Amino acid sequence: MDHPAPRDSYSILETLDVLTGVRTVLKEFDSVIEAPNWTRDGLRLIYNSQGRLYTFILASGEIRHLESGFADACNNDHVLSPDNQQIAISHSSREDAASRIYLLPISGGSPVLVTEKGPSYLHGWSPDGRRLAYCAERGGQFDVYTISASGGPETRLTDLPGMDDGPEYSPDGRYIWFNSTRSGRMQIWRMEADGSNPTQMVREEANCWFPHISPDGSQVVYLTYYAEDVAPSDHPANKNVEIRLAASSGGESKTIARLFGGQGTMNVNSWAPDNRRIAVVSYRDKS
Repeated sequence: MDHPAPRDSYSILETLDVLTGVRTVLKEFDSVIEAPNWTRDGLRLIYNSQGRLYTFILASGEIRHLESGFADACNNDHVLSPDNQQIAISHSSREDAASRIYLLPISGGSPVLVTEKGPSYLHGWSPDGRRLAYCAERGGQFDVYTISASGGPETRLTDLPGMDDGPEYSPDGRYIWFNSTRSGRMQIWRMEADGSNPTQMVREEANCWFPHISPDGSQVVYLTYYAEDVAPSDHPANKNVEIRLAASSGGESKTIARLFGGQGTMNVNSWAPDNRRIAVVSYRDKS
């Protein structure tokens, strides 16, 4: 979920080796960029900035605008299809400023509406390409929903008090991982893809957001805020945060990076196909 707010920050696009913790700067920007997706061929990153989408060519550093038609208020909740042919985006319409989900070709094109209702914030695409998973506010409650990639009725998967957000399918399609305040702090959970058997996967003193599963399904990275810095349901920008790594089977986690970031750093899955690196964005405040 993204609550956009004016920001005056420099952005640093980086890769992070999850085994060694080595960070490699790809490019610095004098404006805010957010949420890189790593394409399945390993050659490109796709990120959003100022409502638009852009492609970063890793080999050359070239940046190309990804045409999205009328969708000029894209937020940081965008996901690539399993076959790497489409991108699903979250765009806030002019009519009511509510985020809704659209599909367009990964090379750019005209968006096609998927979710009639808003706000809806995309986070996951099932490995068979058939369903999208997203966080949505309905009646003042934020829960996890799924919908056919071709649109239609939505299916609500969570309904407990508190906020559920960041739903992402495991690569085998069996599970949906998500973050939830149901236990007090924001923590990492997973459930069966039909919403059954919710299980807390990590227990942290911090508030934990946006679990991202490695392509081989063995590892999960997620973002943590220090508990004293934010309320459990908040994930602001420009905070000191950590990126942590754990086995997808659960158990102890370890910190692999500390940085100035938060909102925009890794809202969506940014694993490289090699299961070794992730793409992240850190920030430097201009003030």
